[in-house]
Amino acid sequence: MAPSKREREYARKRQAKWDERQRDKRDRRRRVGVLVAILAVFALAAGTALVAGLSSARSDDSAVDTGATGTGCSPVSTDPRDGGDLPDPSAAEGRTWTASLDLCVDGSTETIGLELDGQQAPQAVASFVSLARASYFDATACHRLVTQGIHVLQCGDPTASGTGGPGYAYGPIENAPTADVYPAGTLAMARRGGDGASMGSQFFLVYEDSTIPSDAAGGYTVLGTVTSGLDTVQAVADAGTTDGAADGSPASPVIIEGVETQ
Repeated sequence: MAPSKREREYARKRQAKWDERQRDKRDRRRRVGVLVAILAVFALAAGTALVAGLSSARSDDSAVDTGATGTGCSPVSTDPRDGGDLPDPSAAEGRTWTASLDLCVDGSTETIGLELDGQQAPQAVASFVSLARASYFDATACHRLVTQGIHVLQCGDPTASGTGGPGYAYGPIENAPTADVYPAGTLAMARRGGDGASMGSQFFLVYEDSTIPSDAAGGYTVLGTVTSGLDTVQAVADAGTTDGAADGSPASPVIIEGVETQ
């Protein structure tokens, strides 16, 4: 069957966005190359070895840096964003989706491969796909890293405060594990404690097997799994948080450059 007009238009936009990200990557490589060359010249002139950190420091360890979050990473905006209307669960088409999550970590772009379960978590997948296609996640920071008790990197809040969302909330909880065990590689939706109808845009990536106890509302919606690139998230976890606490902003800034779904 020939692709529909809507499908062709989405494919065109997806290709344009991919081309733009490739240009950005080339520009970043050139900027880093120029910086390295300049440092080398300074080192030779001074007759001393220079060590330059490529990640920018933060003036406030309790907040995500919204400026230069690592040489080569695009700055993020923490303005609230409108995610449009909540799509119907039927938009998930009852099928498995593939997705790629492009992250800029300390100036280097890494891709996380995902599979989304539109059959077991249709509302969550429909929302995630809709937001991804609207570029809602682009240039947002993963604002929270937890390294003890549970092991997750939380993303999807454009305000980087932990309170932001797309302007809608949904429920009920879908596809939560019965034993409260979330294996490494789980992609799940964040929500408010005790409220199973408070999901929006925030999601978390489990980088190490975790038992996350259910509360009065139940467990957490599992909408997919990581198929590749989990080592990138694990490396972020190894670097810890900005203040060394078990729960805080990641010390290695993580910026979502884009999300592609198909």
